[in-house]
Amino acid sequence: MATMTLRGINKIYPNGVQAVHDFNIEIKEGEFIVFVGPSGCGKSTTLRMIAGLEEISSGDLIIDDTRVNNLAPKDRDIAMVFQNYALYAHMSVYHNMAFSLTLRKEDSDMIHERVMWAANVLGLVPYLNRKPKELSGGQRQRVALGRAIVRDPKIFLLDEPLSNLDAKLRGSMRKELKQLHHRLHTTMIYVTHDQIEALTLADRIVVMKDGFIQQIATPEILYERPYNLFIANFIGTPPMNFFSSSLDDKGFLHIENLQVDISETPIFKTLKDKGYFGKSIIVGVRPEAISVEPFFKDNENKGFQTKVQLYELLGSDALIHFSINKKSVLAKVDARVKLAPDQDVSFHFDLNHLYYFDPETEVCIYA
Repeated sequence: MATMTLRGINKIYPNGVQAVHDFNIEIKEGEFIVFVGPSGCGKSTTLRMIAGLEEISSGDLIIDDTRVNNLAPKDRDIAMVFQNYALYAHMSVYHNMAFSLTLRKEDSDMIHERVMWAANVLGLVPYLNRKPKELSGGQRQRVALGRAIVRDPKIFLLDEPLSNLDAKLRGSMRKELKQLHHRLHTTMIYVTHDQIEALTLADRIVVMKDGFIQQIATPEILYERPYNLFIANFIGTPPMNFFSSSLDDKGFLHIENLQVDISETPIFKTLKDKGYFGKSIIVGVRPEAISVEPFFKDNENKGFQTKVQLYELLGSDALIHFSINKKSVLAKVDARVKLAPDQDVSFHFDLNHLYYFDPETEVCIYA
C-alpha cells in the first residue's frame, strides 16, 4: 500500500493546450479513488502522468514521501490496467499473468506461487491453459487484472477497464473489483466516464471538467450535496431537472407557471439572508423527488395537475415524462404506479430535496 499526493499538477502540451489545471489531492493508503468526467476532461491524462507515461509540466507527484516526477514508469512500483486488456494472444492465461515477473527474472517457484494466488483470487484457475481468444470479455479483463496484481505493486491504475464489456458484465465486474480491493487493501485509482461506476466503486470521487477539479467527495456527499450545477447534472441517473425560477418575500418560489411555498423549509432563511428575493434562481429537483399520482377530477387534490406524455417501465421503477409550461420534466416512481399517455396526473415536489443554484456562479446554495 502507498500514499500519494498530487500537488499543483499541470499538463501543458507543446501547442499550448492545457489539459490539466492545478490538480491537488492527497490519497490515503488503501483508498479507492475514482476520476470521473466527460470525455476530454483530463482524467486519463492525469492517470498517465501518475503512471509516468505523460510528462508533468509543473507540480509535484509524491508517492510515500518521495517525489517521483522524474522516475521512469518501471521504477514507480505502479501497475496499470488498460481498456483494451493488452493481452498476448499467443500466450496462455498462466504465461500472460507470469510475464512481467519472468521479465524481472524472478524465481520460478515465486512466480508460480504468485500466479496461482492471483488466479484463485480472480477465479481463473480453470482457465490457466487457455489462450485469450478462448475467453469471454469479462474473463480477459480478469486476466489483465491478474497480470497486474501478481506484481504486488504499491498502486493500481485502471483506465476505463470495463468500457468494452456489455452492461451485465460491467455490473458483475464492478462487484469483483470492489471485492478485489477489499481483499488486497491496495491503493487504487480508477478512471471512468460512467458515473454509476464511480458511485458504486469509490471511497472518494474526483469530478473533473475541462481539466479542472470540480469537487472531491464521497459518493454520498457528491450525490446529496453537489457543489455546482455541472456536478448536479452529471451525477445521478436519470439526471436532475432544472428550472429557472424566482423567490418572492412571502416565501413563494415561482417555477415556470407554478407557485411553490418554501417558507417553512430551512433554506428559505438562507435565501432571504443572501438577498435572493426577487432575483433569478436555478432550482433543481431529482426525478425521484417528484411524486406522481393519478388525478381524479371529482376528488380534491392539492398537487399540480398535468398529463402524462410518456411512461417508461424500468422493472421495479418507472419514468414519467410530462411538462410544466412546455418545460420537459422527468419523474422516477415506483413501477406499481401504472399510468398511460394523456392520463391526468397530479405531481408534488419534495420540498426538502430541492437544490438552489446561483445563476451567475452556478454554485449550489445550501442552508
